[in-house]
Amino acid sequence: MDDLLDRLARLARPALAAFGVFWLVIGLWAFLAPRSFFDNLAEFEPYNRHFLHDVGSMQIGIGAGAIAAAWTLRPVVSALIGVTAFHAVHALSHIIDRDLGGRPWFDITSLTVVAVVSSVILYASKRRDVRHDG
Repeated sequence: MDDLLDRLARLARPALAAFGVFWLVIGLWAFLAPRSFFDNLAEFEPYNRHFLHDVGSMQIGIGAGAIAAAWTLRPVVSALIGVTAFHAVHALSHIIDRDLGGRPWFDITSLTVVAVVSSVILYASKRRDVRHDG
């Protein structure tokens, strides 16, 4: 049993990389071409461009986090990369779709603040690692 678990554990990095690329590509498709994504993959009526932009931003964040995890094997860094990617693209989604409803002034501001704060924490975390490792 331990031998099987060891073999499966060695698949963690390639699996995370493959899953990450898959989610990143799917997310980019939903975000950049929401109508095509809807028509070809997710035909759940009614069509809602902003919803697909939001779904794409979430998938981009998941993909970025998974790729980072495969690359670094650092859970905090990987999570921060995923959170930052999601909130940055999500803020962009609300900027693009500000004419479709919601509360643009609040949504854009709050999402941008979270993206900036998570970026600063990611930067600080990486700087700390550099000081401790080198």
